[in-house]
Amino acid sequence: MLHINELTLRIAGRALYEKASVALPEGARVGFVGRNGSGKTTLFNAIAGEISPDEGTISLPKAARLGRVAQEAPGGSESLIEVVLAADTERAALMTEREHARDPNRIAEIETRLVDIDAHSAEARAGAILHGLGFSSEAQQRPCSEFSGGWRMRVALAAVLFAAPDLLLLDEPTNYLDLEGTLWLYDYLSRYPRTALIISHDRELLNEAVDHVLHLSERKLTLYKGGYDAFERRRREQAALQMKAREKQIAERKHLQAFVDRFRAKASKARQAQSRIKRLEKMEPIAAVAEEAVLPFNLPTPERALAPPLMSFEGVKGGYGERVVLSRIDTTLLPDDRIALLGANGNGKSTFAKLLTGRIEPLSGDIKRSSKLKVAYFAQHQLDELDVKGTPLSHVTARMPDAFESKRRAAVARMGFSGDTAEKPITALSGGEKARLLLGLATLETPHLLVLDEPTNHLDIDARAALAEALNDYGGAVVLITHDRFLLDACADRLWLVADGRVAPFDGDVDDYRRLVLSGGAARRGARKAKGGPSRDYATGAYDGSSLHQAPAPAAPRPQVALKKQLASVEERMEKLSGLIARIDAALADGTAFVTEPKRAKLLAKQRGELEAALAQVESEWLEASEAAQ
Repeated sequence: MLHINELTLRIAGRALYEKASVALPEGARVGFVGRNGSGKTTLFNAIAGEISPDEGTISLPKAARLGRVAQEAPGGSESLIEVVLAADTERAALMTEREHARDPNRIAEIETRLVDIDAHSAEARAGAILHGLGFSSEAQQRPCSEFSGGWRMRVALAAVLFAAPDLLLLDEPTNYLDLEGTLWLYDYLSRYPRTALIISHDRELLNEAVDHVLHLSERKLTLYKGGYDAFERRRREQAALQMKAREKQIAERKHLQAFVDRFRAKASKARQAQSRIKRLEKMEPIAAVAEEAVLPFNLPTPERALAPPLMSFEGVKGGYGERVVLSRIDTTLLPDDRIALLGANGNGKSTFAKLLTGRIEPLSGDIKRSSKLKVAYFAQHQLDELDVKGTPLSHVTARMPDAFESKRRAAVARMGFSGDTAEKPITALSGGEKARLLLGLATLETPHLLVLDEPTNHLDIDARAALAEALNDYGGAVVLITHDRFLLDACADRLWLVADGRVAPFDGDVDDYRRLVLSGGAARRGARKAKGGPSRDYATGAYDGSSLHQAPAPAAPRPQVALKKQLASVEERMEKLSGLIARIDAALADGTAFVTEPKRAKLLAKQRGELEAALAQVESEWLEASEAAQ
């Protein structure tokens, strides 16, 4: 389908590709991977004819249709469904011509062609794609101009998917999606009938939706068969073989050189020495395997752990002004919790995060926080709040105005900006570097709780793995909102579903949730419905098309394996709560605490009561799970 031959491509004098060649088979779904800034998007521009190669050729079959998400999101008065239907330009042209055609022969040709391209089912197909990306039937009839930029980018994605081009080019397609839309996209792309080339740092997409991986490294392109895990395994095997071959060659060169050095001047051995010199000259050195260094994330663990619970919600309602988004939240957060929030965009995940971090106050009810609790919050929109005239060092200086210069630079270095990079302008930082800086600034004061809202959008695969490792090493609690399945599986111990105005534990794992989403179950529904329009996030002013109510479908049956996993998770929480209660009992056992530290003893006694209530709730969950697992 796509043939790239001896491609050399330079941008601003820097070579991104040098004599690179590859051929993509027709019908292949190819994941395109490589470090950020290595030139993946540039190749897309070259394939689309927006830039010309310095050398070499890029060729496609004649009349092949190329599809790529428009850089400018649609925003006119047309409805979402009209925008998507218009993406099939042939159908749109035929439908327009049919309205004015008078020649019976031409009318017959038009009707025949419309049947051939399945034009009569187009509206249903377009609607299904929009629904999969989070738009209800009602939202699909509304003008694009009513939706925020992120939602309009989903419409642009829906349009290119509906057009079903012969070569589909997607650049980080999950960046504007929530977990529900991402899970749907995995399934859709895995069944895409034509050729697709997808730039992505989403490991699960690269495992589930593609059958080849195209790797860009050292300005060359290499195609591997299989998903990302198979690619990684092949790369490791090849690196090991290359290292062995290199070691063997070094030993051979050393042996040959020793012979030459010893016998070069000896007449009887001169001919043999000369032949070995020629062998050395012809021996192409095997390059050492270039390890691409991945900077670790440094998430400082709080010096002193707080007594449980960190936070408890009692009958809390959350929202904006008179608008209630969440109601009757009753839950407890423990010092070492690892919780992922599930639920479609617009259901209230960000609202709950703002309640956790104190950015909004509850409309009613009570949130009890540990008196010394420190909370860090990271959200993608904060990237736009960085001072564009500043540097990493200036941002740290603003947070540490009284610290010595050496201490400030040490803090910046822990974030990954050492030496000259500490004074690199913000405008020169990549998206991944900005995300690293923001996360470092958020955790500067060693928080007890991290609330992370889509932390991986600008990180490559290796950086995402480094973040997962840092989160697992972190000693505090974590609440995570992410569409990154790998991060969910690697870091989350508990899943809470935010839907229908409630925040509650989800009965199952991520695979169960995926089945529920793909079946069209309640997880896809929005939590609220606006009068006369799509629901709106009153914190940001953004409209959310997914929040319009849809009829729920029955949940997928719970498999026995998942039930047992859930039972084990509940038992682990019971054990954790029982252990915390035992620690408090030990601290209060001799009664002297009430005399020497009466305030602390009173607080411990109060916390014991809260833990007892939490344990009773978990025991009820255990009974339900135990009965279901039998």
